[in-house]
Amino acid sequence: MEIVLSIAGSDSSAGAGVQQDLKTMAAMGCYGATVVTAVTAQNTLGVGKVSAVSAEMVSAQLDAVLDDMPVAAIKIGMIPNREVAMVVVEALSHHPVAKDLPVVYDPVMVSTSGKRLMEETCMDYLSDALLPHCTLVTPNLPEAGVLLGMVDGAPDDKTLSARETGMMLARHYGAAFLVKGGHASGDIVEDWLCMPDGAAMSFGAPRVSSRNLHGTGCTLSSAIASALAKGIPLPTAVSSGKEIKSHRAGCDSDYGTWLWCHVAILILCKFLGQFWHSTILCAYEGTYMYCLVVGFLDG
Repeated sequence: MEIVLSIAGSDSSAGAGVQQDLKTMAAMGCYGATVVTAVTAQNTLGVGKVSAVSAEMVSAQLDAVLDDMPVAAIKIGMIPNREVAMVVVEALSHHPVAKDLPVVYDPVMVSTSGKRLMEETCMDYLSDALLPHCTLVTPNLPEAGVLLGMVDGAPDDKTLSARETGMMLARHYGAAFLVKGGHASGDIVEDWLCMPDGAAMSFGAPRVSSRNLHGTGCTLSSAIASALAKGIPLPTAVSSGKEIKSHRAGCDSDYGTWLWCHVAILILCKFLGQFWHSTILCAYEGTYMYCLVVGFLDG
């Protein structure tokens, strides 16, 4: 079983971050290891508080995993500050296990609810030091715009398409970019995979009508990293990742509905005995993972 390392923040609601990465990696048939870069207090309503893990502790986690485990791919998510960014870049540059691995970076800058998850000065460093080490970078349209603004001579044009933006970024940084089009309008969400050699391909999918899109970027990037760990070519890995992300978004329920269903089931199980209590809860809690696995296999 291939091992995929997630370098990302912790989400107390388990809908994003390393928790979501681990679920996705398991659904993809991989073993997930983690390096936690930050701890967040959050739920489906938003992020309440963010506490960065010290750079020293992040470095110790990286050494603990990479010195012992045959990691086959790396997914990077939340990098809260420059100090943490520097130890991650150091590992990617010099650790004998990490320096030649496929790396998928989801540049998490702001949470879905609007909470800043990265210090402003950090992205300047990451754009120069981290992006050239990446196999694939997966920004949404606003994040891609921020990255493009750091490229000298790039046009200051807010009307650039996802394809145009991705092509400029890929050529500049020498990494593939998957620019996600979810922030654009329309019934079809079109993502563009842009390669440093000028090749580009579109991945379109019907827009999922859901209020529960928290963590979909984590799902996509960790699914792609898992596919790359298995030796799957990048375009096919992106296609598989998008398939599992779509099923993940479609399977999620509104949290309030989920909570009251959960309470009702607990009350029902109270009167049915321990066997049915365990059986029903396992089936109920397993529905989400079932959606991920079936979605991947169907794809």
